[in-house]
Amino acid sequence: MTLSGKRVAVLVEQQYQEMEVWYPVYRFREAGGTVELVGPEAGKTYPSKLGYPAKSTLAAADAKADAFAAVVIPGGFAPDYIRRSEAMLRFVRDMHAQGKPIAAICHGPWVLCSTTALKGRKVTCFHSIQDDVQNAGGTYVDQEVVVDGNIITSRTPDDLPAFMAALLEAIRNR
Repeated sequence: MTLSGKRVAVLVEQQYQEMEVWYPVYRFREAGGTVELVGPEAGKTYPSKLGYPAKSTLAAADAKADAFAAVVIPGGFAPDYIRRSEAMLRFVRDMHAQGKPIAAICHGPWVLCSTTALKGRKVTCFHSIQDDVQNAGGTYVDQEVVVDGNIITSRTPDDLPAFMAALLEAIRNR
C-alpha cells in the first residue's frame, strides 16, 4: 500500500519505547508517507527509555489535525509526559473529533484516558493500565490489536506487526 501524499504524526516525549516509535516511522516511510515526529517543542531531542534520541520535527502547538492522516501514540513512560502537555492533548482531541485513525500501543492509551476517545470503546493496552482505560470509559480486552471505530490499540512491542497492519488498513480505507 502506498501512502504517497499522506502525512502521519508519531508523538514523542522522553522515555518512549524505542520500537513503538521507530517501527511505525520506518513502515510509514517505506510506504511512501511523510512522518512528523511531534513533540512539545520542535527541534528538541527526546531520549527513549534506553537513551536513543528522537528529534521532534514539529511542535504540538503547530500540529493541525487537518494536515494529518493518522497519529501514533507510543508507549514506554512517554505517555505520562505527553498528557502533561495541553498542546499534545489538543492535537489528539482534534484528530479524534475529525474521526482520523488514532493508534495507541502499550501505555499509549494513557493519553487517550485524558480525552473522551475511550468512552464506549473496546480497547487493549499494557495490562498495568487496564484500570485506567476502564475508568476512562473503555472496555478492556486482551488481544494483540483492537480496532473500534477510529481507535486502534495494542498491548506490547510484540504486537507491532498486527498494530501496523490495522493502522495502514485504516488509513487506506479513510
